[in-house]
Amino acid sequence: MFKKIMVPVDLARIEQLAKALDCAADMAVHYGADICYVGVTGATPGPLGRNPGEYTERLKAFAGEQAAARGVNASHHTEIANDPTTEVDDALIRAVGAVGADLVVMGTHDPRFSDFLWPANGIRLAGHSTASVFLVRED
Repeated sequence: MFKKIMVPVDLARIEQLAKALDCAADMAVHYGADICYVGVTGATPGPLGRNPGEYTERLKAFAGEQAAARGVNASHHTEIANDPTTEVDDALIRAVGAVGADLVVMGTHDPRFSDFLWPANGIRLAGHSTASVFLVRED
């Protein structure tokens, strides 16, 4: 059913993505699908790298660790945004096409008041991409 599962990750908050990572790995094994871990970074120095190349190396290492630990085929993809905080939705929509994902598995939180004013990332992704979106509650 699914061939390529995209998993957006925030390398600074990996511990908050445990359920989504488990779910994506289980689905990849079940369907014989590949996983692509996607990260969004800026072109300027940040806490996870001085440039996109350093960030990509961290993401590559993360994908390798996940593949080895979970027994899945994994790759990585970095999207660069001018302001990753405000442009993450557009970057993830671009990534769906870039990696050829037919399913996105991503962590989410319980709805907050601000979500009624600004839709959560998963909702925007489901409405503007060609992939199915599976949201996993982390809270």
